[in-house]
Amino acid sequence: MPFPVRLPPPSTTAAVAAATVGAVLAAVALRRYLSASRHHPPAGLSMSAAAGAATTLVAYGKSAQEQELLASAASSVALGEGEPVGEVAVALAYDGAGFDAAAYMSALRARRFGRWMLWTPRIGSTQDLIAWNFAKLPVGVVCVADVQFKGRGRSKNVWESPPGCLMFSFTSQMQDARKLPLMQYVVCLSITEAIKELCRAKGLPELDVRIKWPNDLYLKGLKVGGILCTSSYEPKVYNICTGVGLNVDNAKPTTCLNAALQEANPTSPILKREDILAYFFNKFENLFEIFLNQGFQALEEQYYNSWLHSGQRVVVQDAHESKSGSVVTIQGLTPTGYLYAIGEDNKSYELHPDGNSFDFFTGLVRRKMEA
Repeated sequence: MPFPVRLPPPSTTAAVAAATVGAVLAAVALRRYLSASRHHPPAGLSMSAAAGAATTLVAYGKSAQEQELLASAASSVALGEGEPVGEVAVALAYDGAGFDAAAYMSALRARRFGRWMLWTPRIGSTQDLIAWNFAKLPVGVVCVADVQFKGRGRSKNVWESPPGCLMFSFTSQMQDARKLPLMQYVVCLSITEAIKELCRAKGLPELDVRIKWPNDLYLKGLKVGGILCTSSYEPKVYNICTGVGLNVDNAKPTTCLNAALQEANPTSPILKREDILAYFFNKFENLFEIFLNQGFQALEEQYYNSWLHSGQRVVVQDAHESKSGSVVTIQGLTPTGYLYAIGEDNKSYELHPDGNSFDFFTGLVRRKMEA
């Protein structure tokens, strides 16, 4: 098994520099290991050459060395449980690629996340790929797909994602289990903030993308994206796989980011997937460090400015009781990541999904909070 590259979370500028040096040293060790193992991916693939492969993965890196190392590590990945390694073809280039990796890497400023990228024209699930091969790939790697045909959502929902969407999954780690349920909120906030920052940088009308609890993204009342976080445990650390789907170009059947831009200004340039992904990692890296060091409370004000629910009145059912119809007003989040609400009786409640409803807000159950 290839030697995994692990990047520790920095807390200071010095720590960032130390982490970078550590990553380089680990990369050198990985390169020596892989050279001894004789993994040599092809330099490039064409459309026709890759046609016979079930899945093509093209490796990119912030540097040429990182690209070669990732390609070597990826040459041993599997698509999922029971799928043979031989169904994956890895290359350093791809004629006619639908994603401009050079433009993405040029806009990327993050030191830990997104600097290793696997791009594929078509895959079952980016989330499955990185989850199944977590130990073989560097932490912070991202897998981007043009098309997914087994995309994953909550409650094991599966769907096909067409071209025109930004679909990616990436890895991270943390040690505090209490923070795990809040990770999805950090990712949602990073997406909304990255889109606003990108619009400002490009001189475009600002898109007011909002967070619908717990993990959906909405624009003008319509869903344009979603987040999925999964985790597994190994001694002293949780391995986290985060998947993001964002509708950039498909105006039908609902709306998309670029349709909203064109509506605001018909002559406006459009957003590109490469820029959105780079700006996301630039923003996420900063917010993730704050989250690890200071907790989610340091991000709450920003989060509430981006979500849909402050002051929202919802009808809920009491836990362990058959009666329903109680009205509560949402105030924010509890420390465990559920909704915090005040009832008409002026008592505090924690709202949980009932586990049966497709829309969380049609199946909320309240539990009285201890004073």
